[in-house]
Amino acid sequence: MQTTAFDEYERRAWEGRAAAFAGGVARLCAYPVPQLLDAAEVGEGTRVLDVGTGTGTVAAAACARGAKVTAVDAEPSMVELAGQAAPSAEVLSAVLPELPFQDSSFDAVVGNFVINHVGRPKDALAELRRVVRPGGRIALTIWAVPASAGQALLGRAVEAAGVTRPAYLPPLAAEDDFPRNHEGLAALMASAALRDTTCETLRWEHRASAEEWWSGPAAGLAFIGQLLLSQSQETRAEVKRHFDVLSQEFLGADGQLILPHTALLATARR
Repeated sequence: MQTTAFDEYERRAWEGRAAAFAGGVARLCAYPVPQLLDAAEVGEGTRVLDVGTGTGTVAAAACARGAKVTAVDAEPSMVELAGQAAPSAEVLSAVLPELPFQDSSFDAVVGNFVINHVGRPKDALAELRRVVRPGGRIALTIWAVPASAGQALLGRAVEAAGVTRPAYLPPLAAEDDFPRNHEGLAALMASAALRDTTCETLRWEHRASAEEWWSGPAAGLAFIGQLLLSQSQETRAEVKRHFDVLSQEFLGADGQLILPHTALLATARR
């Protein structure tokens, strides 16, 4: 299947950046993992596929439950770290929406913040439905829109510095996009002929130092990082100056940032 411009951008944005992800954002993304696995009914002996495994946090947690785990990621550096985090899992390189598995191979499929990184979400959901058995469960998380205050901090700093999105950082095509709310995520699941869909909101406060929170974008991680890398050194310094000022709003008594985050967790059956 032909990749979209958004898919190609995603490959560039994450290329070789597993260590940068592990050093900060991975800890943020770990919060929903227990709820995600519960929603997919992952337990002893469950054949589970973890798509977009990243550094393997979900895969390792599923292994700890006694599940039979297969994990995939599009980025080789992520596959390497995931294999170290979950040595009893089968960790492979694969790219949605084309997975190297037969129909009905798994009892459950989970994806922690992965659907927001694919250029054709509907095709990705159809592929997940294909590889899960009839009656099996699919559980996915995605960041909610509008973003909560902690999520919006870096974007506010970029906006305050007057940075605009360059043309070579493409958004998701309008025909492939969907509302990042309960209704939009449920409709996306329904588009893949999934049934019994539920969607809930997850809220938590992520604690991190200002240095840690800045380190991911500074390393070029994800969209904000790629946006920063596209700017001059002077502009990056201006974004950092605004970040330092704005981050004071979230400073706790211990010197850590307290960053509110909101995600959606959707579950459905084939």
